[in-house]
Amino acid sequence: MKRRLNTKPLPSALLAAVIAWACAACHEVAHLPASAGFGPNPTLPTPDPSLIPTVNIAPAKGWPDGATPVAAPGTTVHALAQELDHPRWLYVLPNGDVLVAETDTPSKPDDNKGVKGWITKMVMKEAGSGDHSANRITLLRDADGHGVAVIRTVFLEGLNSPFGMVLIGNQLYVADTDAVLRFDYLEGETHLTGRGTKVIDLPAGPINHHWTKNLIATADGTHLYVTVGSNSNEGENGVDAEADRAAVWEVNLADGSHRIFASGLRNPNGLAWEPRTGALWTAVNERDELGSDLVPDYMTALKDGAFYGWPYSYYGQHVDTRIKPQRPDLVARAIAPDYALGSHTASLGLAYLDSSPLLPMFHDGMFVGQHGSWNRRPRSGYKVIFVPFANGRPHGLPVDVLTGFLSPNGDAYGRPVGVALDKGGALLVADDVGNAVWRVTASSPAPAAQ
Repeated sequence: MKRRLNTKPLPSALLAAVIAWACAACHEVAHLPASAGFGPNPTLPTPDPSLIPTVNIAPAKGWPDGATPVAAPGTTVHALAQELDHPRWLYVLPNGDVLVAETDTPSKPDDNKGVKGWITKMVMKEAGSGDHSANRITLLRDADGHGVAVIRTVFLEGLNSPFGMVLIGNQLYVADTDAVLRFDYLEGETHLTGRGTKVIDLPAGPINHHWTKNLIATADGTHLYVTVGSNSNEGENGVDAEADRAAVWEVNLADGSHRIFASGLRNPNGLAWEPRTGALWTAVNERDELGSDLVPDYMTALKDGAFYGWPYSYYGQHVDTRIKPQRPDLVARAIAPDYALGSHTASLGLAYLDSSPLLPMFHDGMFVGQHGSWNRRPRSGYKVIFVPFANGRPHGLPVDVLTGFLSPNGDAYGRPVGVALDKGGALLVADDVGNAVWRVTASSPAPAAQ
């Protein structure tokens, strides 16, 4: 069933409340260029907290007929598949089949309570999220090599807001919002049956504020790393609600045990191995409501046992004074991340590219899918970028890869989320508002119509 974007006007009473709420924060605007929030040493101005946060959402409209994102010079973009249902995450199987998690927010009745929470939910629905979740994984197969999925099947269904996926041998691991599941898989299969075997429970419950759970495997297939976002923006739901959250777990597949590998990460999503150093990198969404210029989202190489500050501090040891009680002992341990990705860009997808014959202009670096801001004026993100690396570290400013997700009047044609490289080395981008998976290659004649 194709997701229908919310294009109906809001009820008058609700619209009035949203307008009043938004206008109350209209005075707050970024004073720094977006570029100030990028790189290893971003500019961090004085916080500008407010009771009523800045709201600058891009209403979800979807792509006009025939329209696509704008590809970087020397590259071209077309749809691998369209008319999906909120595609958020991607995984490429060894035979080239592409798995797409069609998923959205699970039920979380205790999240965002009160008037502020009620308005937040309505605004997020206007942004194209929170309607329903298809709760399935779809398989896309480019059977003739033309860059378009000519085979599309329901690969797994009946899941619970699925997100991360990884194959180890003949076993596919899927991260639902509340558990990691394991399914038997044979190469070439287009549909899996059964409910799967639970490997480990994950934090969820009636709040489940950051519900997406991603995973990646070690090269030897013995361990999984699983992202678990915080249960709040800045700890407002209390310490108990954050148990084992705002962290990346290490799961031992031999016995199902786990430990906290790295913590203080407000909302980690993308995971990628950097091959030269062997480091595990993650993309993290930082906190909101400190002003349009704070706090930059970031990517960082995770250090075993490291603490990255949330909620007590940001970008190292910059104290968030909203948090009570303070924890100077933890702030003293907090380490700064490696590379800022811009304030409120909602950087989610992460994929490392060494080199690719289909994208010769990009080599040795990370692709980042930036879902786009709601808490910044002017808006930020809403694009895919490439951060070049040298000797295992980010080196230089990012390059725009895919833009044009916003209309001239500020509506969202699409919102990029997960990124992956297909078997041939083309870049794939999941677009959960445009309901498409885009494929980026070096410029060439357009593929045949789907």
